[in-house]
Amino acid sequence: MLRIVFLVLLFVNLAYFAWAHWIDVPRLPPVNEAIAKLPRLKLAEEVPPDQRPPAKAAEQSAADAAAACLSVGPFADQENSAHAAALLRAKGFDPRPRTEQGQLSSGYWVYISGMKTQADTDRALVTLEHSGIKDALVMPESPDSGRRVSLGLYTERSRAERRAQSVRQASGLDTEVTERKLPGTVYWVDLTPPPGTTAVPLQDLFAEGVSSRIAVQPCPAAGHAGSANGADSTASIGRTRGPANANPPARGASRAILR
Repeated sequence: MLRIVFLVLLFVNLAYFAWAHWIDVPRLPPVNEAIAKLPRLKLAEEVPPDQRPPAKAAEQSAADAAAACLSVGPFADQENSAHAAALLRAKGFDPRPRTEQGQLSSGYWVYISGMKTQADTDRALVTLEHSGIKDALVMPESPDSGRRVSLGLYTERSRAERRAQSVRQASGLDTEVTERKLPGTVYWVDLTPPPGTTAVPLQDLFAEGVSSRIAVQPCPAAGHAGSANGADSTASIGRTRGPANANPPARGASRAILR
């Protein structure tokens, strides 16, 4: 009996083996014409020497990528620029000072505009006074900006915005905030990040007292870069820019209302 069972199992296995190898042969997957035309990937050692890219060209490309020049700034004064350069040098950078002529931020001006006549200006002053705002100053009329009433000059934009919001709520008058610009020399620190470094540690500079208004941008082209004597290019201190034709307060008024 056992012999019969053994022979039956042997026959079944032989039949399955024959069916799997000669009858149920798996079909080859269809050929993708788009992929079939692609070149086969090769190791560098498999490429013939005359077809390999020049080693110097590859090295030069890598060197050019690593030698990207970055500019940190702009700084309003040389002392702050030198302080930032010293901190960057201590972190492994090779900072190079650069100057150029630009627009310096001297604060944020809060004012009311849109008054067409002297009567409009007088009504605005009365409204402000009735709202408890007694430090407003009427600015000289100009062809470009018309009539304006100054409400203060602030060193920080956040304080200027709070002042403008307070005046709006108290008087209902529409107030504006503009960054005041003055021409002058601005300072930059150019540098090339050391190998393995991809970013300039601005937060570390801020923690050491460097101006928080600076940013990082690519260095200018060689033909447009400034020098110790200054260059005829434009830069601004701070990220927020006001209208180019905004008239700042008169000098006497600026000293009186600087916050």
